[in-house]
Amino acid sequence: MYTGKLVFAQVMEYAPWHTFRRLVTKYRGDFNVRTFSCLDQFLCMAFAQLTFRESLRDIVACLRAQPTKLYHLGIRGKISRSALADANEERDWRIYRDFAQALIRTARQLYAKESIGAELNETVYALDSTTIDLCLSVFPWAPFRAKKAAIKLHTLLDVRGAIPAFIHISDGKLHDVNVLDLLMPEPGAFYVMDRGYLDFARLYALHQAGSFFVTRLKSNSQFRRLYSRPVDRATGVICDQLVELTVFYSQQGYPERLRRIRYLDSKGRWLVFLTNHLSLPSLTICDLYRLRWQVELFFKWIKQYLHIKRFYGTSENAVKTQIWIAVASYVLVAIARKRLDLRPSLYSILQILSVTPFEKVPLHQLLTETTPIEEAPNDCNQMKLF
Repeated sequence: MYTGKLVFAQVMEYAPWHTFRRLVTKYRGDFNVRTFSCLDQFLCMAFAQLTFRESLRDIVACLRAQPTKLYHLGIRGKISRSALADANEERDWRIYRDFAQALIRTARQLYAKESIGAELNETVYALDSTTIDLCLSVFPWAPFRAKKAAIKLHTLLDVRGAIPAFIHISDGKLHDVNVLDLLMPEPGAFYVMDRGYLDFARLYALHQAGSFFVTRLKSNSQFRRLYSRPVDRATGVICDQLVELTVFYSQQGYPERLRRIRYLDSKGRWLVFLTNHLSLPSLTICDLYRLRWQVELFFKWIKQYLHIKRFYGTSENAVKTQIWIAVASYVLVAIARKRLDLRPSLYSILQILSVTPFEKVPLHQLLTETTPIEEAPNDCNQMKLF
C-alpha cells in the first residue's frame, strides 16, 4: 500500500517554492498576515482550478470536508470564505504573475525539442487575444461598450508544447495591434498573426529586430509586384511574389520589400499571406500560418477546463490573481507531464486530477493507468511445510 503524499501535493512538488517565497518577500505579500499566507491562498486557488470549483463557498466546503488532510496538502492557515476573499482582494496579483512566468520559463525549456509539424529549428510564436465578457455594473473597471464590460487575454503562444510565452490582461477596449508594442522581439523567431495585427510600422519594428512574421493581407492593401517566383500549383500555392507597398503612409511605415503568397486551401478558400522571410519555401510559410490555430485551441481549452470565465471576486486585483493562478496551474501540470514522460493529453490529466486530489497514489501510476505490483508478505515466523 502506498503511504506517500497526496496527489495534489505531488503535483505541487514541481513548483519552485523558493522562487515563490522570494516574490512574496519582494511584493510584501505576507506583511501583517497572521494566519492565511500567500502560499495558503495559492494552494487553495490552485485546488479550485484543478478540481473545477464554482465559487469561494464551494472551495471552502470541499477543503473543510477533509480537515485531517489539509496539512498534507501544504495548507497551514485556517480556511474561511472571508479569508480567501480578502486575500484575493488585497494580495498583490503581481506575485502570481511573476510566479507563473517563472513556471513558463521552466516549461519552455522542457518542451524546447518538441516537434511543431514544420521543418524549422527556430522558435515559432502564435499571437492572438480572446475576450471574456463581464457585467459592467459588477466590473466597472473593465469598460468595453456602453452597457458591457470585458477583459482581453492577449497571449503569445510558443507552439512547441503550447506554452504561453507572454500574457497581457487588459480591458476590452485595447486593440490587438497595440500589444505588438509590449513584445520584446526575439531575433530569428517567427511571429504568426492574423489580419488584426497588420500595422506596417509595428511589423517593420519586428523586422529591424531580426524577427520574422507571417500574417494575412487585407483585401484593400495596395502594393506593386516586383518579381514572381516559379511555384508548383499542385501544392495549392498559386503565386509567390516580391512586392513593395505603394500607399504613402504604408510605405513610410515599411519601406522595404515584402513577400506575398497566394494559396488555395483544400476547402476552396483563397488565402493571401504576407511575410518578411524571403528565402523559406512558400509551402512552409503556409504551414506556419496553419500553426496559428494552436492559440485558438489554447483559448478554447483554458475556457473549458480552467476557471477563468466566472470569477471569485469582482475587483481588478482578484480577477488578475485568479487568471494568473489558473495559468500557473496549467503550466505546472504541463511541467509534471513532461518530467514524468506521460503520454496522456493535458485534458486527460486534468480530468484525472480533478477527482483524485486527496488520494494517496503515485502520480505516475495514476496517470499511466498501471496497476501496482503487490508483493507477497514475507513473515519470517511462518513455518514452512515443504
